[in-house]
Amino acid sequence: MSHMILKNRYSRLAERLNRFPQGAPVSDLLFQILRMMFSEKEAGLVSLLPIKPFTAKKASQIWKCRLIDSQKILDNLADRGLVVDIEQNGRTVYTLPPPMAGFFEFSLMRVRKDLDQKLLSELFYQYLNVEEDFVRDLFTRGETQLGRAFIHEPVLSEDNALHVLDYERASEIIKTASSIAIGTCYCRHKMLHIDRACDAPTDICMTFNNSAATLIRHEITREVDVSECLDLLQMAYEFNLVQFGENVRKSVNFICNCCGCCCEAMIAARRFGLMHPVHTTNFIPKVKESACTGCGKCVTVCPVEAMTLVSANDFKNPRKKKAVLNKEICLGCGLCARVCPENHIQIKPRAQRIITPLNTTHRAVLMAVERGNLQDLIFDNRVLFSHRALAALLGVILRLPPVKQVLASRQMKSRYLEIIVEKYNRRAN
Repeated sequence: MSHMILKNRYSRLAERLNRFPQGAPVSDLLFQILRMMFSEKEAGLVSLLPIKPFTAKKASQIWKCRLIDSQKILDNLADRGLVVDIEQNGRTVYTLPPPMAGFFEFSLMRVRKDLDQKLLSELFYQYLNVEEDFVRDLFTRGETQLGRAFIHEPVLSEDNALHVLDYERASEIIKTASSIAIGTCYCRHKMLHIDRACDAPTDICMTFNNSAATLIRHEITREVDVSECLDLLQMAYEFNLVQFGENVRKSVNFICNCCGCCCEAMIAARRFGLMHPVHTTNFIPKVKESACTGCGKCVTVCPVEAMTLVSANDFKNPRKKKAVLNKEICLGCGLCARVCPENHIQIKPRAQRIITPLNTTHRAVLMAVERGNLQDLIFDNRVLFSHRALAALLGVILRLPPVKQVLASRQMKSRYLEIIVEKYNRRAN
């Protein structure tokens, strides 16, 4: 009986996690991971938490315990990166982060003695890199993805630089952030424990704004200033790392500096490239094939294997090769242009601009619409949001393309939502 209760508590926690647009497919490995990170009691309590931000008072009401006790539980969870606490309008509000980008990463963004990080890394590797269901579910469901690539700024010509908007520059995200924090790269830390890590720097994972503030407060990351963060960005450039960040225009919460061998986003891009698991930049490399020497440096540096060497069809030199780009899977990061010794690769704007969601709410609604769980953003523990929160979500929905508005209405099975969308569209026209 106790085994069934234990299983049920972790099952309820898994069910709660899967109300996020980016969830965690249930498997025995997931339960092993959750048991390492949450006690049996914590699993039961966390499974009851709402999706929307909540206070310690709200948690105490849900848990039916004293406020002081709920505060201690939440603070302990926040210290371990299992919930996020944010200072908002003079009070502390809490949220349960998704597994990724969320508490999976937080568990390895610092060295800890209270957790067997080697065992956890082995479980993560099996769950993410062997089973594949989690990574496939995270990166390939729907059109709107969690993250996007940033252009390698040093390769931009003066003309191209005019086409790059501020939110597309990693340097600008750094310069405008309210807080900046640096932590250990989760991906390379994980690979280190299974003897698969490369020699790229590990102390280089960047978080910003509210996320940085809370991770700094709980010593999961360390606070840095703009100058040091820009120096780390330059180091990332020198190691030919790809900047992979949150897929939003405002208040970007993270930028990872990714290698092709360790980082989940790049691995996913290689495995599922035609399914577009990572949003590209608004640029694409163009190879001057007639001048290409076939040295292969662009092939080696490409983290998603978008560059290949093929025969140059030179009858005078039958062994001569040239580089060819697969545009369908290219991220547009620009690393190939950086390493080309003869400058025969140029970065050009894409014919059609990539659209980036405005903020995390906009992205969450898009992801939820496409993944079929919009109702979980509107309803919380089967209780309707406050009118203000509902209005904010509807405001995002009303700005969706018509096809996605229809999908949202069908998922909610709400004639009320359909009427609002119809009235809005009539006014807009």
